[in-house]
Amino acid sequence: MHAQATDVPAFSALSESLRTAYFYDCYSVELPTDSRSPLELYLSVVSQTPRWVDFLMNIRNKVVARLGLKDMGPLSGIDPQKPPQAYRVGDQAGIFKVLELHEREVILGETDRHLNVKISVTTQDKPGCTVASVSTVVHVHNLMGRIYMFFVTPAHRIIAPATVSKLGPRAH
Repeated sequence: MHAQATDVPAFSALSESLRTAYFYDCYSVELPTDSRSPLELYLSVVSQTPRWVDFLMNIRNKVVARLGLKDMGPLSGIDPQKPPQAYRVGDQAGIFKVLELHEREVILGETDRHLNVKISVTTQDKPGCTVASVSTVVHVHNLMGRIYMFFVTPAHRIIAPATVSKLGPRAH
């Protein structure tokens, strides 16, 4: 399954924040009809994070810690023993906190003094398939946030669609 750049779904809780965002994007993939929740899809993807992405996150964490940004840990840093149904708003799920849980959307994010990042995973059933969309919305607060995004945006444009493409059918 290859992810395509798409608009942020109109029903997403992040839609209203797009007009003031410094950066946003969305990648979608059509899956065979899939009953997994948006949180289950997110956890599935981050649990499959390639080692090279976690390696880059480790370098990122070391560099940005000196600049006052948070060390977010590895992208794959989820508890493999914790079932998706056990997650609650406020829980850490990889590098992001669960901010909102809905039947067709999960909002995760992180905020520091330089920027605010939110990730949305949505699902929408269509005839014969489920469309899963992953949106990223960033609001920067100052010059350091803009400098950070200057360096992160090119990597994000490679990693995000590659990651969303991993939202394949559930393994049996």
